[in-house]
Amino acid sequence: MRIFVTGASGFIGSAVVPELIGAGHDVVGLARSDASAAALTAAGAAAHRGALDDLDSLRAGAAASDGVIHLAFVHDFTDFTASVQTDVRAIEALGSALAGSGRPLVIASGTLGLPEGRVATEADNPALDSPAAPRDAGTRAALALAASGVRSAALRLPPSVHGDGDHGFVPTLIEIARAKGFSGYVGDGTNHWPAVHRLDAAQLFRLAVEKAPEGSVLHGVAEEGVSIRTIAEVIGRHLNLPVVSIPREEAAEHFGWIGAFFGIDSQVSSAHTRELLGWHPTRVGLIEDLEQGHYFG
Repeated sequence: MRIFVTGASGFIGSAVVPELIGAGHDVVGLARSDASAAALTAAGAAAHRGALDDLDSLRAGAAASDGVIHLAFVHDFTDFTASVQTDVRAIEALGSALAGSGRPLVIASGTLGLPEGRVATEADNPALDSPAAPRDAGTRAALALAASGVRSAALRLPPSVHGDGDHGFVPTLIEIARAKGFSGYVGDGTNHWPAVHRLDAAQLFRLAVEKAPEGSVLHGVAEEGVSIRTIAEVIGRHLNLPVVSIPREEAAEHFGWIGAFFGIDSQVSSAHTRELLGWHPTRVGLIEDLEQGHYFG
């Protein structure tokens, strides 16, 4: 297959590209800069110049492909609504180029916002009052494309997609700990985050574009729930800093934009996804990854 990948030079995309090439696929990655284009070429992929808000470039890339993996997202949490709107427009543009063809479109979404207090499954939808709920608009936009002849699927990723080169939520917590002089957790620290290694996630994206049924919701989760307090304790130990509870009402002030997410108790199953696609994550878990030390270099 010739697969068009947005976000191909990013943290997850740079793992997805070699996973696809290793399985015999040709990859074309969206590149908005010379540096991104060079990185894609070096990885063995072709570069398609454009940007997430250049809808014509997205349609052209999708039209010339046998399938699309959409990973790019504007991670601007100061204007999350605008980021979500850009994502939805991009998904609709990609879908319009695939309409009526039965070709696949796999988009990245998130598990944060799914119901708390129990292990959430692929059948669950985000709670409307969750700060992460707006991201689900991309999922809805993708799944709606199944009615127009697109083999669309939404792959929900946990808040921690970890591995060497991670610049997401956990590195943000590490930088906050360095700045504050202690490693914090919210309340009693009994809440959880699910997690997956980026190489396991990359394999799942490949399996999804190859064979996920239309309208599928998939969970790229290797660990159902990692204790937030344990994460904070590992950070504190590696930075030689005390570990401190932050009252829930002070979380936003202490952690900034990530505070609304760090206090969520999210436990998520991927049992259906594993059975459906034969996915078997094998990489190290989040805590073992943190213990290796590369997050603190």
